Amino acid sequence: MLGNAENGPKNGDGGESASPEGRRCGLIAIVGKPNVGKSTLMNALVGQKISITSRKAQTTRHRITGIATRGATQFVFVDTPGFQTLHNTALNKSLNKTVQGAVGDVDLVLFVVEAGSFTPADARVLALLKSGVPALLIANKLDTVHRRAEIAPWLQSMQQRHPFAEFVPMSAKNAKDIERLFGICEKYLPEQPWAYGEDELTDRSERFLASEIVREKLFRFTGDELPYTSTVVIDKFEDEFGRNKSRLARIAATIVVERDGHKAMVIGEKGERLKRIGTEARQELERLMDCKVFLELWVKVRSGWADDEARVRSFGYE
Repeated sequence: MLGNAENGPKNGDGGESASPEGRRCGLIAIVGKPNVGKSTLMNALVGQKISITSRKAQTTRHRITGIATRGATQFVFVDTPGFQTLHNTALNKSLNKTVQGAVGDVDLVLFVVEAGSFTPADARVLALLKSGVPALLIANKLDTVHRRAEIAPWLQSMQQRHPFAEFVPMSAKNAKDIERLFGICEKYLPEQPWAYGEDELTDRSERFLASEIVREKLFRFTGDELPYTSTVVIDKFEDEFGRNKSRLARIAATIVVERDGHKAMVIGEKGERLKRIGTEARQELERLMDCKVFLELWVKVRSGWADDEARVRSFGYE
């Protein structure tokens, strides 16, 4: 079951989040430059798609919490936007503030880089890490490194950049690596009550996840043609229940773009691209929410919205 933002964390007054002896719970921030595999790692750790992915940089735009409860330990992972330095827009300032807030208030940081690589963009994220919070170096995408002998000297050079608690060379797509990472993370988490119910996977609402899934499909089907400033706003999210208690979710969403040319690009010839975005998003939402979904999509032009702080906030960015 998906966690519900409206319900929030359980308060420990009995029930499944009460704290028997030996329970652990902690916040773990997943940070790194754009497109380094943070969302893929988050989804693998939670065991279900919580954070959207695409080849386009800046896909993740919010602080997204994923929860994995294993044995006596509850791991609360925070996926963050990639730290941005290219464009000084109101949107990017909001995203960077989210990253900075996440790294300051956690029990452990997973600093994700591509194995064997360290760029100026990686360095800017590394500079955000606080000295009092243990950090693991997640050398991701190890499966793409052909000359493994070069990893050892690279790891030595990384230790000189920051006092990492441990190195974890791995691939987020390898189940054994994910299992090993859980074992490593567990010892850094404090003994305390669980923050969420045992079966919760995220603190985000289905309404939020619906906007994210539509945005993912938007980026997937437009590639690099569409500027990253496009966004999705949920106008309506209503549940209907039939006589046999079967659920139907009625969702209306607006894709917001900055130019008329972008609107035409999203709609496509005879509306085919918009139809495909809607179909794929609806099918994924049905799997995620385990119910029938009726999804209606519109496209509107709002020029300059990413530079307008008030509009950035009105579209749900902190």
